Amino acid sequence: MSRLSRSLRSAPFSAVLLLAAAALGLLLANLGSHDAIAGLLDAHLAVPGTGLDLSVAHWVSDGVLALFFFVVALELQYELTRGELNSLRVAIQPAIAAAGGILVPIALYLLIAGRDASATGWPIPTATDIAFALGVLAVFGRGLPSAVRAFLLALAILDDIVGIVFIAVLFAHGLNVLLLVLGVVAVAVFAVLSRMLQRRPSALLRVLMAVVGVVAWGLFATSGVHATIAGVLLGLVMAPRPADRARHVLEPWVNGLVLPLFAFVAAFVVIPQVPVDQLSPAFFGILLALPIGKLVGIALFGALAQRVRPPGSDPAIRFPDLLAAGALGGIGFTVSLLLANLAFAGAPGVRDQAILAVLFGSMVSLVLGAVLVSWRARAHRRAGDSDDEWGDEDEEAEDER
Repeated sequence: MSRLSRSLRSAPFSAVLLLAAAALGLLLANLGSHDAIAGLLDAHLAVPGTGLDLSVAHWVSDGVLALFFFVVALELQYELTRGELNSLRVAIQPAIAAAGGILVPIALYLLIAGRDASATGWPIPTATDIAFALGVLAVFGRGLPSAVRAFLLALAILDDIVGIVFIAVLFAHGLNVLLLVLGVVAVAVFAVLSRMLQRRPSALLRVLMAVVGVVAWGLFATSGVHATIAGVLLGLVMAPRPADRARHVLEPWVNGLVLPLFAFVAAFVVIPQVPVDQLSPAFFGILLALPIGKLVGIALFGALAQRVRPPGSDPAIRFPDLLAAGALGGIGFTVSLLLANLAFAGAPGVRDQAILAVLFGSMVSLVLGAVLVSWRARAHRRAGDSDDEWGDEDEEAEDER
């Protein structure tokens, strides 16, 4: 494996790259370069003979980002069948904690911003960014028991599932049933081709799968369902061995190009020149719901989950470790940025404030998570119950996959 490829598979490196891209987008949006870049992002590119006519920004959020959701779905498939979520006994604890990490932020957001048009933003603070959360854990968590990382990974994956459901159910518009059915048929054809590829590897089959995948994406994009759902479905139906190979090949591209490009475009917003008391309630709802709602919800529901563990479960995760995991859960970033764009698509001013709140709230969670994870890692090392090799073991396992 090349050094660059290994770096792009590294959670800390990809998280730093993502953060740098978002910071660059925010910076350039507030300099003299704004108008030129905004004009480029607003330029429309149409595909002749289809209903696809999107701005460059939408090609990124609806098209390029579908690759990210495809890789996320491949990870979901692996975890649900062969990984951390492959049985109810294993999944029940992070599932309960994930429920708290969704319900409490929603409740806190609605308490702050639920009395006007900004109420539609309630899904935004429910997401956890896996790359960022695991990146912080890898940098500051040397010495934490591997059970804490497994818990956080399962928690973030379950959060992603809920975020995907929100995107599919809440943000469909002008639904064209015929195109949607044809898209589902294309997904089914993709599944059949992947199983043929599993039995007999073939370059022709790979090309056919790529073509069918693009067709499925196009049908979903024009059906009224958000186009990223096509990436999710294609990833979930892919046969195991081709899925593992596809994830291995695509992960560096997603981490090194797709996510930074999306982060740049999503964060390209002008910081509003308004007094604090004139900011939208959505801004304050997200700013508080991400770092506080996530931490409280995950820690409290996680503690409850420890009390209802099925017989034979792994040892209980201590409450201070749950606090650290809850802080990391507040790093919403990628999916939260997409949800902010979707929730306030018709209100650009509120959308920009929501995006800023996602960035600021995620940064607060990142710093708080780094502090709590460092504290817990030191405590475990002093107690002699640390798991010093968990990072290396994870890299070896990933290479084997």
